[in-house]
Amino acid sequence: MLIWVDSFSDCFESNSFAAMAQLLVRLGYEPEVLNETACCGLTWISTGQLDGARRQLTNAAAVLAPYVAEGVPVIGVEPSCTAVWRSDAPELLPDDANVAALNGAVLTLAEFLDRDPDFTAPDLSGHTIVAQPHCHHASVLGWARDRALLEATGAELVVVGGCCGLAGNFGVERGHHDVSVKVFEHDLGPAVEARPDAIVLADGFSCQTQLTSLADRSSMSLAELLATH
Repeated sequence: MLIWVDSFSDCFESNSFAAMAQLLVRLGYEPEVLNETACCGLTWISTGQLDGARRQLTNAAAVLAPYVAEGVPVIGVEPSCTAVWRSDAPELLPDDANVAALNGAVLTLAEFLDRDPDFTAPDLSGHTIVAQPHCHHASVLGWARDRALLEATGAELVVVGGCCGLAGNFGVERGHHDVSVKVFEHDLGPAVEARPDAIVLADGFSCQTQLTSLADRSSMSLAELLATH
């Protein structure tokens, strides 16, 4: 399968990609890392630069679509970037055949593992997991497969219902920080404060950053959780 590495995983501090590759090798796969530039245009989209986003998406779709045509599974690392191929890309480029081919074909790790009949979730009985679904993951991709996988571990699962508050670039823009903190303090902050010994699960770069900045709590992605257990 092909691991599509996004800008967040490539340019910022993140162990998610390495953990995903390690996990897939352990499961008997031969993951290949995409070396060509294939930006989903998320940062362009989130700042309203839609013409630039279309150029990025056109190029990325042309790079990724041949893999899908050959039946190669494509797995995304960052939820917000993976979600672009389910919503933003088809809306911005409705007549692009490559974009259409990718809709539903760029998978999350949980979606990929759900298709593997030989995969067995690790036994995490006795642990508590506080899971913060990324907003794009929950609302666009769907988090049901992640929930089912985590429940299968036997751990006590606490799923946070609200946003982390960072929301991409929103929380670091002038005038937004106070709101960002208030959002964090509504759900995610109390959830981790009440469970100091819990495993904190957050796939999104924004969620991980907010946890470190506002709660001084480390977190791990699903790939890291599975790779280390």
